[in-house]
Amino acid sequence: MGKMIAYSAVIPAFNTQAYIADAILSIRAQTVPPQEIIVVDDGSTDRTVEVVRSLGADIRIIRQENRGAGPATTAAIEAVTTGLIAGLDSDDIWLPHKMERQLQALQEMPEIAGCFARMRQFQHGADMDADGPVADSWLRSSMVMRTEVALGAGPIVGRIGELVDWLARIRERGHRLHLLPEVLALRRARPGSLTYDRDAACSSAYLLAARKAILRRRETPAR
Repeated sequence: MGKMIAYSAVIPAFNTQAYIADAILSIRAQTVPPQEIIVVDDGSTDRTVEVVRSLGADIRIIRQENRGAGPATTAAIEAVTTGLIAGLDSDDIWLPHKMERQLQALQEMPEIAGCFARMRQFQHGADMDADGPVADSWLRSSMVMRTEVALGAGPIVGRIGELVDWLARIRERGHRLHLLPEVLALRRARPGSLTYDRDAACSSAYLLAARKAILRRRETPAR
């Protein structure tokens, strides 16, 4: 395997002082470390920023008013200095070999624009190693995207299910996305989190994304 591609790890964060250290430490534990870690604080009112600062002066912190995970992720994408963006929700966790496997896939398949993987859910307060539901994850915490593709797709909007329409726009531009059939990250389920209530919201987001895609096709002149 050749030299690994440099990547930036990006985390949108809002009031996750109790969990964000686990997320960042899982980035630090990667067999292939990032060139940079960027945390976008989305108007937190707790000690989220203080916790991040305590984990290393090399972490870039961008602060903004509370606008949601979509705009926070967009701010991170616009700030990266590498050719690849790897996303992580502030209460989720990467397994140590996650980035090595996905970087390898991106090297072996230069035709793909982004790589995703499966995630295993665990209940907050329970053993992270315990068996839990496993699912294909077209979510931020498993996403590794080529930066030029991410920038070309425009801003990510919304607070829940916000990646659905954004990924649809990427596919409409002719880009291919690939999902590895192995668990590479852990999804924390906790009351009050986006993860906890995300499934129903994502169902609505898929319907909205489909409607937007149909409208875009109607508005695109025939060639």
